[in-house]
Amino acid sequence: MLDNTNSGDDLGYLQKLFLVLLSLFLVISLFFFRSGFKANAMLDELAKNSLQPDIALSNGKPTVFEFYADWCEACKEMAPDMLKAERLNSSKIDIVLLNVDNSRWIDLIEKYDVNGIPQLTFFDDKGEFQGFSLGVRKYNELNEIFLALINNSELPSFTKFSNSSNLIYTINSKELNNNNKIRSEGPRYHS
Repeated sequence: MLDNTNSGDDLGYLQKLFLVLLSLFLVISLFFFRSGFKANAMLDELAKNSLQPDIALSNGKPTVFEFYADWCEACKEMAPDMLKAERLNSSKIDIVLLNVDNSRWIDLIEKYDVNGIPQLTFFDDKGEFQGFSLGVRKYNELNEIFLALINNSELPSFTKFSNSSNLIYTINSKELNNNNKIRSEGPRYHS
C-alpha cells in the first residue's frame, strides 16, 4: 500500500522558490506602475517638450527653468501640477527642464545658485531674471506665478515652506544681479 497523506500538500523546493519570486515581481511591478513610472513619465514629457535655455530666453515669452532630477521625490510630486499648468499656458510661457545630474547644465546650476530641487527660476519676456522658488509648488501656485510672468506683474510671495531635495554635490555660489529681488520664498530664503 502507498502512503498518499503528504503527496498533495507539500510544495517542492522549486515551486516554493517560484512562488516567492513571482510574489516579489508582482509587488515591485505594482509599486512602479502605481507611482514611479507615472511621475517619471510626466517629468520625461516635460523635459521632452522643453526648449533649449538660450532659445527660450530669447523668443519673447516669459520663461521658467525647472531644475530637477529623476531621483527627486519632490520633483515627481510636483510633476502632475507642472504638466497641467504648462499645458494650460504653453502658448504664452516656456518651461525649460534642466536635470541637475546632467553636467551640460553645470554653468546654469552655478549661475542661479541651485542648492536644492525642485528649483523654479523665473524670467520675463526679455529673458531677464525675475526671481526663483525652491521646493514643490501646487497647481494654483504655479498658475499664479505663470500669470504674473505673462502679465509682467509682480511675482507672488509664498511664505509657507515646501518639500525640496538637497543636491549631493556642492556648488560655488555666484552673486545674482543685485537689482533683481527674489520674491518667491523657499526653505533657504533668509531675508
